[in-house]
Amino acid sequence: LALAALLLSPAAAAAQANPPLAEVTVVTEGLIAAAIAYEIGDKCDSLNARILAGIAFLQGLKSHAEGLGYSGAEIEAFIDDDAEKARLEGIARARLAAMGGVVGQWETYCAVGRAEIAAGTQIGRLLR
Repeated sequence: LALAALLLSPAAAAAQANPPLAEVTVVTEGLIAAAIAYEIGDKCDSLNARILAGIAFLQGLKSHAEGLGYSGAEIEAFIDDDAEKARLEGIARARLAAMGGVVGQWETYCAVGRAEIAAGTQIGRLLR
């Protein structure tokens, strides 16, 4: 009986709640990879983002979040959060720079993209 009371208490429910989507590594890292691939495809004339592959990948991230128990409303709120979007874009830009991408020197973006394609990374799989 005491166990049942504990399981039904608000504190227990809160302890079992999912963390914010911003803390779900699979989702955030996937979005960062997609942002990097998009930026490379946008700035590099010799590479393009694979739009259909990108849509399928993002849909897979959404399905993963749903599988973890996040509601459609929670997912939409996360996607629409401008501060979170800016945070993830900042991480993506910093990573791209750390990989050798130099703003204004778009061939460096191409070099990063070709290296990612050759390595078979998620970024590379989103480029052609």
